[in-house]
Amino acid sequence: MLVRIALGEVRRRGPQLRIAGPELDDLAYQAAADALVAITGKIGQFRGESLFTTWAYKFVLLNVSTKIGRHFWRNPTVPLATEDWDRLPDRFGFDPAREAEWRDLLAALRRAVNEELTPRQRRVFVAIVLNDVPLDTLVIELASNRNAIYKTLFDARRKLRAALVTHGYLPDELSRR
Repeated sequence: MLVRIALGEVRRRGPQLRIAGPELDDLAYQAAADALVAITGKIGQFRGESLFTTWAYKFVLLNVSTKIGRHFWRNPTVPLATEDWDRLPDRFGFDPAREAEWRDLLAALRRAVNEELTPRQRRVFVAIVLNDVPLDTLVIELASNRNAIYKTLFDARRKLRAALVTHGYLPDELSRR
């Protein structure tokens, strides 16, 4: 049952993560095995407030997330140290006619990232926004949790937006969102 749940979860996430075939199955089997070990170790904590299978399901899902995060950390598609600022305009949807404007905006954004953000905020922002590092991978690398990473990214974006407004690159109404 644990393997079936793990296979279903990794197959659901597989296309988005660009993982397929034996690699995907291997992640599922590893997650199911780790879930079984965790369930066995915590069987005394099962209170019977839900079905046992529902309780066990939680362990499988957590282990699938952990395995996927570790997989991407061991095999990153883009290294964390590489800051590819030139890819950002494509993500913002700027057209080529506005190239000079977005280059100026990018220079201001780069300055704001270097001057306004704390080292942790800078690391999270660069990893997620520039380098496409999966959130689960960053959670494992920073020994944190998803909510803390979300909050760090939220605070970083707010600081960057305020800096761009202050220097006249964005209108004030955007800073209030």
